Amino acid sequence: MSNRTMGWQVLFFMMIFCLSTTVGQVTYSIPEEMSKGSLVGNIVQDLGIDLKRLKSGKARIYTEDNGEYIELNKDRGLLLVKERIDREALCGQTTPCALHLQITLEDPIEFYTVTVEINDINDNAPSFKKEEMKFRISESAVIGAKFVLERAMDPDVGGNGLQTYLLNPTDNFHLKLHNQQDGSKKVEMVLQKHLDRELQQHISLTLIATDGGEPQLSGTMKVEISVLDANDNAPIFTQEIYKVTILETVAKGTILSTVTATDADEGSNGNVFYSITNTLDDVPNMFWIAEDSGVVSLNGNLDYEKAPVYEIHIQASDEGGLTDSCKIIVEVTDTNDNHPSINIMSKTNSISENSKRGTVITILNVHDPDSGEKGIVACTIGENVPFSIEKTSKKIFSLVTDSELDREKDSEYNITVVCSDEGVPSLSSSVILTLQISDVNDNAPVFERTFYEAYIVENNTPGLSIFSVKAMDADWNQNARVSYILEDSSINGVPVSSYVSVSADSGVIHAVRSFDYEQIKDFQFHIKAQDGGSPPLSSNVTVKILIQDQNDNPPQVLYPVLTGGSVVAEMVPRSADVGYLVTKVVAVDVDSGQNAWLSYKLQKTTDRALFEVGLQNGEIRTIRQVTDKDAVKQRLTVIVEDNGHPSRSATVIVNVAVADSFPEVLSEFTDFSQDKEYNDNLTFYLVLALAVVSFLFITCLVVIISVKIYRWRQSRIMYHSSLPVIPYYPPRYSDTLGTGTLPHVYNYEVCRTTDSRKSDCKFGTARSQNVLIMDPSSQGTMQRIQTEKSILDEPDSPVEQKPPNNDWRFTQGQRPGPSGPHMPYGTHIRWTPKSGTRAAGGPEVAMGTGPWPQPPTEAEQLQALMAAANEVSEATATLGPGTMGLSTRYSPQFTLQHVPDYRQNVYIPGSTATLTSNPQQQQATAQQAAQQALPPPQAAAQVEPPKAAQTPASKKKSTKKEKK
Repeated sequence: MSNRTMGWQVLFFMMIFCLSTTVGQVTYSIPEEMSKGSLVGNIVQDLGIDLKRLKSGKARIYTEDNGEYIELNKDRGLLLVKERIDREALCGQTTPCALHLQITLEDPIEFYTVTVEINDINDNAPSFKKEEMKFRISESAVIGAKFVLERAMDPDVGGNGLQTYLLNPTDNFHLKLHNQQDGSKKVEMVLQKHLDRELQQHISLTLIATDGGEPQLSGTMKVEISVLDANDNAPIFTQEIYKVTILETVAKGTILSTVTATDADEGSNGNVFYSITNTLDDVPNMFWIAEDSGVVSLNGNLDYEKAPVYEIHIQASDEGGLTDSCKIIVEVTDTNDNHPSINIMSKTNSISENSKRGTVITILNVHDPDSGEKGIVACTIGENVPFSIEKTSKKIFSLVTDSELDREKDSEYNITVVCSDEGVPSLSSSVILTLQISDVNDNAPVFERTFYEAYIVENNTPGLSIFSVKAMDADWNQNARVSYILEDSSINGVPVSSYVSVSADSGVIHAVRSFDYEQIKDFQFHIKAQDGGSPPLSSNVTVKILIQDQNDNPPQVLYPVLTGGSVVAEMVPRSADVGYLVTKVVAVDVDSGQNAWLSYKLQKTTDRALFEVGLQNGEIRTIRQVTDKDAVKQRLTVIVEDNGHPSRSATVIVNVAVADSFPEVLSEFTDFSQDKEYNDNLTFYLVLALAVVSFLFITCLVVIISVKIYRWRQSRIMYHSSLPVIPYYPPRYSDTLGTGTLPHVYNYEVCRTTDSRKSDCKFGTARSQNVLIMDPSSQGTMQRIQTEKSILDEPDSPVEQKPPNNDWRFTQGQRPGPSGPHMPYGTHIRWTPKSGTRAAGGPEVAMGTGPWPQPPTEAEQLQALMAAANEVSEATATLGPGTMGLSTRYSPQFTLQHVPDYRQNVYIPGSTATLTSNPQQQQATAQQAAQQALPPPQAAAQVEPPKAAQTPASKKKSTKKEKK
């Protein structure tokens, strides 16, 4: 090689890479053996791709068969060396050597082609397969005899490959090189000087092979020559080139050809031996030759895609070392023995159902290594799918959408792509692509029914669940989540939300109020079902609620009309025949259905044998002939019942006058009026009693609180005063015998029989154990006593006074004045039965409390009288004379009749006794007095005020009622 050639090679390797770009394609050139991480090229700059697009598009590199030698740095947009590249291992002797890469992007899918050419560097020295070759050359060899030497192997190509051979020393031989069609050189050692075995029996030579790289590398092999006795004829092949054509599918061991060489020598010098001399390829491994016969056979498996042509170099040599050579050209015929290879370059696993037509889903790289038509591939997919496959380039196919997608029909597709070549028979490969269809909110909720109708019984409990609506949404996930909304509307001017409510999640409709069939029989409203998509979709449905009747209304009588001021009577002549229509009871029931079916029955009648009522029509007719003996006034009670469960009824009173003339009716009209007046009076008294009891209750509370406050103040005054308290007694007390005014209050025992209550004189009965003390300041004392006595005699009086507690009683040390069994002050009214037996110590006795410590002096009595007088005057001023503190618009008579007499339970200052109308309290007081008669171990130091007691009820019965 000349220095000029070496200079060009140096200049070539100084260039790191050569860049050539086209639209969507770029080519780089790099030397082999670059370190890991070395720069290959800047694709962002060279392909015009935005750096952000590399990240958002999930850029990646796809290679077919060359392994992963190049990597993409997405952050910088650079192609870098990922693994050390050995050109010889990658491409062998093939030139040029290149890596074909595809860069794919997603959303939208794009791909670019990148070619990286690998340039050879001189990294391999020439080498010989054998370290030593031995020749036996006869001394009779003629000048010009040729001896084929083994060729050296250099994996490098181009200028870095094997360039020349040198042979040292060159005394007897020189080298002769012959260029071959495959670019290699045939090395021959040519004899240029006769050998003389007698002078030199053994010759050692060195064969040096050098390449053209920089620096220059070389390899050596020793050539040992043994000089033999004369063998002056070399083997000669019958032909220099043999050609063989064979299918790539032939079996191992198949005989390809037989070579023949002849040697004119005789004896052992005429024996020819055959051998294969290929050293740079795998021919010695693929083929085999019989050493003695020259039969060449197949020793491996042929592959047209790897090597379509083989050259087998064969050498024939005799025992004298003379050789000749020939070659066999084996042409491999291609067969369709390769299936198409399908590789997924880019794939989308999910696509929205609203994707446009022509959206790329997957990019496939399909390769068939066969040649000609056998390597032409076509891809198809199944029918009835909304996709198609398009051929983008020779090896690139794209799967795209060709119609609208609907997730509700098909949410997932398993697409089978079949790629077939055009060979005979055709070979094919397939791949299954799974594609999920993502949902879009394109379906509104749909109710199960177009109209809902539900029933609910009236008088329902608020919050009761009526029924539920259900809507389905064909979408998925959040887009299919249905919420139920009650549409705003009004029913008879009232918002529908005050009638019903709907659960947003379940669609259950609840009653907000209790319905009344008589007010509203049915109503309807709208419910909206709305999904959770964005934007949401909705649909409406009409719901009608029918109220079912319940037997909650009794019948109402329309005729006869019951008036408050007059009496209506039906006249029946005494000449009326059987079946005479007296009147007709007309009633209605606001309920419906069988709850409104009415039946009429006679409940009570003056003469049940005279009248009957129609069960269905309510007609009152005579069932016998009317006679003169029949009473003029007939009273019929008719009950009207409905057919509900349970049934309800109403009662009406029909007054019938049996008479032939109107004057006869007038004679009985008064009785009808009196009966009506009786009923009216009874109602009046019941209402009046309720009002009076309520009024008295409030009045009692006010009076009791006032009295308690007043007595508390008095007790505080007495507690702080050192003067003894002497009771004061009013000067005018009426005795029961009517003898006039007594100077003192005496104790009387009145004994009466049980028959005495029938007399005109009203006294206390056994039911009333009240002890009455008259107010001397008021007029008509006896009259009020009698009136009160009549009230007390009322057996229906429900109220009794509660006995006072011990809060207002004086302790033993604070009680002045006499006490004990004498009890000179007080009035006893005792009821004696008719038998005359009287129980001693009954509850009607006003009890004392025990012996006094010492009799009071006159000064002490005077002080007590003054204190009592002040107390009486203050109480009188507070309550008012004869009215007990009530309003002046009530008369004293009204007060005594309707207001309980608080004097029935009186505490006398200075006395140890409390007068009460409660028998139990009197008995308890008696027991307490007996205990207090004994001297107490220790006197109490504080006054305890008593509690106020309840009053009996006022009189209810009127004078007319007593008369009847």
